[in-house]
Amino acid sequence: MLSVSVLEISVSTYWSPTMTITKEPLLRFNLTDVEIVEKSRKYQGFFALDEYKFRHKLYGGGYSQVLTREVFERGDAVALLPYDPVNDAVVLIEQFRPGALASQTGPWQLELIAGMFSKNEAPLDVAIREAKEEANLDVVPEKVTKVMNYLSSSGGMSECIHLYCASVDSKNVNGVYGLVTEGEDILVHVVARKDAEKLLAEGKIPNAATIIALQWLALNIDKLKASWK
Repeated sequence: MLSVSVLEISVSTYWSPTMTITKEPLLRFNLTDVEIVEKSRKYQGFFALDEYKFRHKLYGGGYSQVLTREVFERGDAVALLPYDPVNDAVVLIEQFRPGALASQTGPWQLELIAGMFSKNEAPLDVAIREAKEEANLDVVPEKVTKVMNYLSSSGGMSECIHLYCASVDSKNVNGVYGLVTEGEDILVHVVARKDAEKLLAEGKIPNAATIIALQWLALNIDKLKASWK
């Protein structure tokens, strides 16, 4: 059986037994290959909605017609997975999420510590601040590892998540935290890493940032522990 990375397969509209492996750069186009004809704000509330009119290059040559798409603008955010390497446990928070009201899992979600940027704030500073606000955790910058940046849902939302993992002592971590001025009501949990992975496998952790972070931790745990020694 031929085993290749998904990203190395050239995509076609049908499966062919004469599969070819892409050796050239996978992304053929970049920002210079799209023309933004018009951008306008259609809604401004807690979040915003912008309308774009644009056209872009086509793989078969030439340009697309002018397309109109709405993009949800909620701003970028930072998410942090606190991990205790001594007790092999992660710190997760539980809070109400209105975006999950229609979900079968319900609006109370198990998730990472996370927050939005304040003015002129660096991503690492957001992670450290939110750890204190949401879980009363003191995070040391030297014990924070950058995981990745990713786009939450680039088909219709501009948000970029800056994802981190931090070494913490979870021994006395518990309680209810959050900023009253922001309507936060956050319950802190310390969960054995293997139990968190089991919850993930059972579909009880449905939000993207937590799924990505726990899977990353499972893949990189040995390397991560070595880097923190």
